[in-house]
Amino acid sequence: MQEEQRRTEDASKDAFFERIAKLSEEMVAAHGKDFSMGALVLGARWIAEGRGDPGHKAN
Repeated sequence: MQEEQRRTEDASKDAFFERIAKLSEEMVAAHGKDFSMGALVLGARWIAEGRGDPGHKAN
């Protein structure tokens, strides 16, 4: 059972990576590399600060 859960989780993660890659390509095409990298870094910062948590309350 645990092996199947791992495979399901891996497949889910792979799907998210594919979506991120496609979105990144679209952002580069529309606005260039600098914008795209900045947007992804800001997204990572947002998550690191806990704002990606549905239970997070803004100050």
